[in-house]
Amino acid sequence: MVGWLGLAGLAAWVLVCRSWPEIVDAFDLPGPRARMDGPHAALTGLVMAALPMVLYSVLVDKVHRRASTGLDWDAATHRRADWSRVAIKLVGLWTTFAGLGLLYGMGRWYWSGQYGFGIAVLAWSAGPLVLLSIPYVAWLDRAMVQPRDAAWHFGAFLLGRPGWDGEAVARHARAWTIKGFFTAFMISIVPGGFANIVNADFAALADSPVRLGVILFEVLFVIDVQIGTVGYILTMRPLDAHIRSGNPLLSGWLAALVCYPPFVWGIIGNGLVLNYENNTADWGYWLSGNDTLAWLWMGWLVFLTAIYAWATVAFGLRFSNLTYRGIITHGPYRWTRHPAYLAKNLFWWCTVLPFLVTNDSLADAVRNTFCLLCVNAIYYWRARTEEAHLLGEDAKYRDYHAWMARHGLVTAPLERLRKTLFARWLPQDQPKAAPSSVS
Repeated sequence: MVGWLGLAGLAAWVLVCRSWPEIVDAFDLPGPRARMDGPHAALTGLVMAALPMVLYSVLVDKVHRRASTGLDWDAATHRRADWSRVAIKLVGLWTTFAGLGLLYGMGRWYWSGQYGFGIAVLAWSAGPLVLLSIPYVAWLDRAMVQPRDAAWHFGAFLLGRPGWDGEAVARHARAWTIKGFFTAFMISIVPGGFANIVNADFAALADSPVRLGVILFEVLFVIDVQIGTVGYILTMRPLDAHIRSGNPLLSGWLAALVCYPPFVWGIIGNGLVLNYENNTADWGYWLSGNDTLAWLWMGWLVFLTAIYAWATVAFGLRFSNLTYRGIITHGPYRWTRHPAYLAKNLFWWCTVLPFLVTNDSLADAVRNTFCLLCVNAIYYWRARTEEAHLLGEDAKYRDYHAWMARHGLVTAPLERLRKTLFARWLPQDQPKAAPSSVS
């Protein structure tokens, strides 16, 4: 419900932005009579999506009362904040902010293109975040069951205070590196797609399956980006949406980061290494002249994109990469453990059609096909590292993982196929549960 309410809030805001000229006329408001398609309207879309999600989470689900938050609000009523402890936490937190600022300054990809907007937003937010962190940290300190959190351990390490733990410092570093890297990226891609759907003329597109498909893909990608960005921003303990652990596996980081800028620019898609689009055309080119098949193909591609967006909506406030923030078993996750990856990779095959090339080159067709298979392998690797992380963190995920292997609509047949193909190399008696920790 949380994700669907966020989607409803976003849809309502998009309708307001599209209808703004009519609203201005109806109420005789000052200002330009034009659709609101600018970056500030896109940022407001984040607020309009987040607000109903937060209200439902707190007022109905009462997530702040869950034991998994690590908070005890009854104890907070008669406990005061320990300001010496709060000061140490703030040292750790503010140093983390400074470290992220250094990362943005050193990474030259943050200095141009779409990243300019994201960095401008974060720079504008830095002052308010520093000021608001003081009452926020003090407020939480009163309610925390274990008040010496990862920020305290990092602050104690910096100040040379006794009692800090190296693993807690590492957890803090992993969590904030993930949040800093991906939040900047997500904010940077918010405005573009939002402007396109605010200005889209759906009536004019209805005669062309290709043009209509492109804008519907954009709508669904905007849903994914907006809800996903809300998830990155609201990594807050009172919402039970905090990062409980970042993936400790180096292979997990490599598999994830290679799929995002700046690394993806030279590797995947039309990059230099795994370019699977050399001398290709899109699906509309190959299906031109066959309207019936084109409309059916467009419907299939929209379905795949909808599964991809639905997978993000299902997370509600908890979406992010490389993190453990609770276990999701509903929505499309009831059919497969990785619906977003499956839908995304099928979408690439069905849109690019890498085995069809415009220059009739067999070499290009084979190369494109091989490169896209390599990209699929990267996402399989990524999925396996995420599973390894979650299997070591939560018994509920171990139960879910085992159940899906036996009963999942998509996962179970694939698991049987994997065992059939690789029976020679698989152990005969596999354990039903993963180890309780990962290294």
